[in-house]
Amino acid sequence: MNVSRIAIAGGVAASTVLLLAGTASAHVSVQPQGEAAKGGYATINFKVPNERDNASTTKLEVNFPTDHPLASVSAQALPGWKIEITKSKLAKPLDVHGKKINEAVSKVTWTADGTGIAPGYFQQFPLSVGQLPEDADQLVFKALQTYSNKEVVRWIEEPTAGGDEPESPAPVLKLTAASADAHGAAADDKSSDADAAKSKDTTASSKNASSSSTSSSSDSTARVLGIVGIVIGIAGVAFGVLAGRRRSA
Repeated sequence: MNVSRIAIAGGVAASTVLLLAGTASAHVSVQPQGEAAKGGYATINFKVPNERDNASTTKLEVNFPTDHPLASVSAQALPGWKIEITKSKLAKPLDVHGKKINEAVSKVTWTADGTGIAPGYFQQFPLSVGQLPEDADQLVFKALQTYSNKEVVRWIEEPTAGGDEPESPAPVLKLTAASADAHGAAADDKSSDADAAKSKDTTASSKNASSSSTSSSSDSTARVLGIVGIVIGIAGVAFGVLAGRRRSA
């Protein structure tokens, strides 16, 4: 009897641990499409799971870091959701490609105009962001998840180095080392100009080669025709001489 009670208690405890572990791991997170290189631009996705059985997620607010403001933020249209991008004045202007930026995005809000994220489902919210900082290894975004029953879950706890994961961790975007083409469009433009120059040089070389080939072919044809003409002329003279001798005879 005692053995049975211990087994049942152990099973309940194990189930509780698994349930809590599953709940803790299912939180709002952010991941880049490809990589998020320092000093460059990236497309990132905020993944939002629904952790409730009796309510839907109807709103997501993502607050952007103030210590590393991002001047360029654009959202992808998402069916069933209204998107609002909030900007704030900067205490210190940003210098982006030689242009002074006095304000940056401080928050992006998605509000469901339908059922939202139903229980048992998740939704990804994509953004294009930049210019990513060159002097940071990660960006921390604090998020608020609102359910249809008015409950608000605050994913705002920042991770600590070497510590355990917080109960309600904030989404963290890991940044990779800067790449040679981190500035994107500028590098592409330079590459396009170089390709265009190479194309022009190749075209000019092809035209010159074609012209030389045509000229060489014309010279060869003229020489052949000249030789043929001389041979025909000699043959005509010889025929005339033979015909004159026959008449004399």
